[in-house]
Amino acid sequence: METSTVRVLVVEDYEPFRRFVCSTLGKRPELQVIGEVSDGLEAVRKAEELQPDLILLDIGLPTLNGIEAARQIRKLAPESRIIFVSQESSADVVQEALGLGALGYVLKPHAGSELLAAVEAVLEDRQFISSGLSDHHFTDASDSRALDRLCRNDALPWLVPRKTEITRGHEVEFYSDDEALVVGFTYFIEAALKTGNAVIVAATESHGKSLLQRLQEHGVDIAAATEQGRYVPLDVAETLSTFMVNDLPDPVRFFRVVGDLITAAARARAGGQSRVAVCGECASILWAQGNADAAIQVEQLCNQLVVCPLLNFTQRWPSFYPWAGWIRV
Repeated sequence: METSTVRVLVVEDYEPFRRFVCSTLGKRPELQVIGEVSDGLEAVRKAEELQPDLILLDIGLPTLNGIEAARQIRKLAPESRIIFVSQESSADVVQEALGLGALGYVLKPHAGSELLAAVEAVLEDRQFISSGLSDHHFTDASDSRALDRLCRNDALPWLVPRKTEITRGHEVEFYSDDEALVVGFTYFIEAALKTGNAVIVAATESHGKSLLQRLQEHGVDIAAATEQGRYVPLDVAETLSTFMVNDLPDPVRFFRVVGDLITAAARARAGGQSRVAVCGECASILWAQGNADAAIQVEQLCNQLVVCPLLNFTQRWPSFYPWAGWIRV
């Protein structure tokens, strides 16, 4: 961009994450947030009115989904660059988003480390794809028939009931500070609970309190989820003590402890395929203590947990600053 000021429109319906995005953009003085909206129709209207240089756009929006909003925005504000910032990691959806002309796609769990890099790349007319999507190849060619099929009746595939295979993988994520971690965890926990899954959280006392407060502020009935056994908060130090031997994780104890927790949480999830989401800070605590070997071994044990054929759930185990690892099983 030739101008020293970049005018940005932020479109995100989850208010805590929207605050996080705006706070992150505020670290760069040339990035000026000129508007914040929470639904797709308003995004289209504001884009036409403001003609921003850059639009950060969620996909799972009320009123009008982000894909359809982007299609209209491209006609009404053709000079506006678009970066999708979404929880959705489906390769098909990402391809459709890029096919509309968007230059960037950032997965929300990676936003803490990738958002500013994505903005920089897109403002230089370079494509940016989140590292969590590195296994896929995407082009910027639009398939209008596929897009019409995707947006038919404004129902995106992850917003309607369907049967899917459980994806497996282990990602490592970096967070810039405590706020970024709490926002990321909050978004992940809320999404898991609202879809009926169980969640296990191993966090420090301070992070646990912050998570509880944010979830309650957003209307999540944590008391009910806890009573049902679908929300399982753990103290990270106590959790580590259950499988650490001579300052290193004992594999037998690790799999027994984690396996028992997951089994109990899966049973609490009523009906359907048992899925459990897990997020925690084990590896980062070990790293902060100077025990790098133990931190790495915990991540390696999580890798083995991913490929265990007996497990039938979705798990994410993010360690904290300086990195966070996400496991999907």
